[in-house]
Amino acid sequence: MFGYAPIDYFGILYNRNEGENMMFETIRPSDIEKYIGQNNIIIIDLRDTMEYQDGHIPTAINIPYEEFEYKKNLISKNYLIILYCHRGSISLAVARDLSKEGFQVKNIYGGINAYRGRIEK
Repeated sequence: MFGYAPIDYFGILYNRNEGENMMFETIRPSDIEKYIGQNNIIIIDLRDTMEYQDGHIPTAINIPYEEFEYKKNLISKNYLIILYCHRGSISLAVARDLSKEGFQVKNIYGGINAYRGRIEK
């Protein structure tokens, strides 16, 4: 019988149903610095376009949440995908869905509101 079995602690988030292989990592906002500008990594800002233009994590691309479902097929599963939104809740849901589909994905804990690094405009 399948039952919901969440295990949630800072750093790693396993959120799965028993028998389902779904896993992704939740990283601290300060950890994003080591991923910025790396090959085979795509940082995606899920906020709307105006918010992205007001400031985003360096090298992040903008795919608003409302458009993500239609545009995700343009992303190769060969890339590590790092997601963020305002506070991390929307990106958490998208990370869960992408991991179910076989993407390598990380979510930034607390979203851009928790990020204290350099902002690009």
